[in-house]
Amino acid sequence: MMMTPAPGSDAPASGRAGAARRRGAALEAAILDAGWEELVDVGYARLTMASVAARARTSEPVLYRRWANKDQLVLAVLDRYRATHQVTAPDTGDLRNDLIGYLTALSESLAGFFAIVAATSFSGLLAATGRSPSEMREEAMGVHLLPQTRDVYRRAATRGELDPDAVPTGVLALPFDLVRHDLLMSLEPLPAERIGSIVDDILLPLLRAHGAIDPGHAESRRRR
Repeated sequence: MMMTPAPGSDAPASGRAGAARRRGAALEAAILDAGWEELVDVGYARLTMASVAARARTSEPVLYRRWANKDQLVLAVLDRYRATHQVTAPDTGDLRNDLIGYLTALSESLAGFFAIVAATSFSGLLAATGRSPSEMREEAMGVHLLPQTRDVYRRAATRGELDPDAVPTGVLALPFDLVRHDLLMSLEPLPAERIGSIVDDILLPLLRAHGAIDPGHAESRRRR
């Protein structure tokens, strides 16, 4: 006898006896991950509730119990991607290396996200739901954070390498602003030489000009 799936769950598409049904958070995560794959593969215009359901190996009613329409689903997809692709700042013991590693990882992680946000913004999706493309991009980059609270700067301050209070907040925010700008222009990860230039030719000279960097820290590392 065929069992009817309980509300809020789905039966595996294979229908094999004994296969575990997905429920709750696991089912929702599978649907949202499938939604991201569908956005990447076919774009917002061609994405449908039916196509996401098929990719997630579930049924349309399962989707409609959670999201009233395609727009709500796509917003949830974007929110999940951003939340599950947070980039952790490396801790190499050196501000320059930490910044280069962090900006590189941010650039590689967010290029695809920015491209999808740019594509969906043309449909009016984000504005119609109260979210602007710039808000989505800023949330993804973490620009709502005070620069001094970023781990890459906080760790440097703890090591005695950087005095973040000695430099304007805008200077500390500059490398992240530049990465975001470049991503918006190309929708591609930044080349290594561009990231190196942002750190070596722009940020570090400004930090030195404000007396925010301890010159003895780099020297002591070279002697080790």
